[in-house]
Amino acid sequence: MTVLHQVEPDTRATVVPARPAAPGAQTRRRTSGLRRTDWFAIIGAFAAGSATTGVLWTQLGPFTGLLGYVVVTWLVTVVCYAALVSFDENRAAVRDRISAFVVHSLASVLLAALVFVIFYTFSRGWRAVIHLNFYTQDMRSTKASDPLTEGGILHAIVGTLWELGIALGVAVPLGLIAAVYLHEVPGRFSRFVRTVVEAMTALPDIIAGLFIYATLILIFHLGPSGFAAATALAVTILPIIIRAADVVLRLVPGSLKEASLALGASRWRTTWHVLLPTARSGLATAVILGAARAIGETAPVLLTAGATNYLNLDPMHGPMMSLPLLAFTEVQSPEKNEIARGFGTATVLLVLVLLLFMVARIIGGRGPGELTARGRRRRAAASRRDVQRMSRPYPPTGLPPETALQQGIALQQGTEPRQEEASP
Repeated sequence: MTVLHQVEPDTRATVVPARPAAPGAQTRRRTSGLRRTDWFAIIGAFAAGSATTGVLWTQLGPFTGLLGYVVVTWLVTVVCYAALVSFDENRAAVRDRISAFVVHSLASVLLAALVFVIFYTFSRGWRAVIHLNFYTQDMRSTKASDPLTEGGILHAIVGTLWELGIALGVAVPLGLIAAVYLHEVPGRFSRFVRTVVEAMTALPDIIAGLFIYATLILIFHLGPSGFAAATALAVTILPIIIRAADVVLRLVPGSLKEASLALGASRWRTTWHVLLPTARSGLATAVILGAARAIGETAPVLLTAGATNYLNLDPMHGPMMSLPLLAFTEVQSPEKNEIARGFGTATVLLVLVLLLFMVARIIGGRGPGELTARGRRRRAAASRRDVQRMSRPYPPTGLPPETALQQGIALQQGTEPRQEEASP
């Protein structure tokens, strides 16, 4: 006997969890610039950091020194700023604000240090740079106790310009050629050259001076001269230019070179007309780095060019003085006038470096494809001529349209069209 059981339907309903309420209008968070609350947080954090470090330095701990006080104040300020920002922002915004605060504060410290060095140098050398004789005379007949109205640094300026010009004339072409070789000709030898260049970047400057002294002066009996000093400076800055230029050339998109090669250009024309113009601003920066390294060297110049108080216009014979070496020797004197001359020499050196940077940025500051003002005027004039030529109506010829078209094309190309009889 079979017993049938009636299956009751499942009446249980599916329970759907309640959805969270839709978020309201989202407020846009500024990722750049400072708001009023940011200024309040920065000022409050700085006040808390200064007060905390002051109490720690004067009451709680046996700490002394201005540098330690500044570093501890900065660390405490960062901690206080993070605590203040966390009251109003979420975790991502707090990390963003702390990172921005750290980066901007360190940049401000570096900028303040640079401004202090420049201002201090100008203030100490102002008594010397205001005299015209400081730029038109040398030190051949000037004593340490003589007033600042006597003597000058003309011999050091000429020596520095000669040495820097010869060094750049030797190092810049060789450095750019070597960088192009490392970038365009991969292989075992190029890897070996790159390894040598990277090792020479950390080479002490005195080693380059000793190398030139042992070769040009001791072996070839050239004697101390500005050319020997310039050669030592060229050895010093050559690896810097090669390495910086190689890094810049690597940043050029490969698609530009591939497009040039695909259009039928040779490898040499691609390098000369595509690779180097695209990386021109970066190559100018590489030259600036090398020049800045060379213009401030003292040890190799002292070994190879010596020191003199006389003006020497011949870089191949006789010792030469340079601005860094003169500033180094003058500030060691106990006489106030000599110290002022040393700081004045450093001021002139800073001005020369600034002028060098400006010239380099003017030469290499334009981007690829950017024309000068003269080039833009020439392009605009050519465009106006093309518009006038294209808008000029053709005179009626009475020829069929096909023949008239061929005649117009021939006139554009400078060839005579084939004369055909007009069909009746």
